[in-house]
Amino acid sequence: MNRELLEEIAEETVSKLQDGIGLNSYGCDLHHELWNTDYHIIGYYQAEKWITKYMNVFNAIAEIQDYEKEHFGETYTDITSSEKVANMLAYIYGELVLYESATYSEEWDNELQQKHINLIIEEIEEEYGL
Repeated sequence: MNRELLEEIAEETVSKLQDGIGLNSYGCDLHHELWNTDYHIIGYYQAEKWITKYMNVFNAIAEIQDYEKEHFGETYTDITSSEKVANMLAYIYGELVLYESATYSEEWDNELQQKHINLIIEEIEEEYGL
């Protein structure tokens, strides 16, 4: 995993949480709310630049294929679209960032209140030195 990319996604996760995204959702839905309801990167050129800032394109595709095969049994992301590749990478790394939060795991079956969001933010900031 790319530490620089994890740090960027951690910063974006904290920013989204501070903006109220995920508040009053269930813990199990938080990752979806943060990383699957809106695009992280829009535009093919911007997506290509963002991907190559962190890794080789082929490594990005391999990470996506490995993740999707492990979680879904097959691959779904259109790897001919830099935008889709970039956003799937953000989705995958967003999940990894959230897994660093004990509160996220503990509140998986519960509705997230502001106190939970604050704890998740604190745990992510501590883990990534934000």
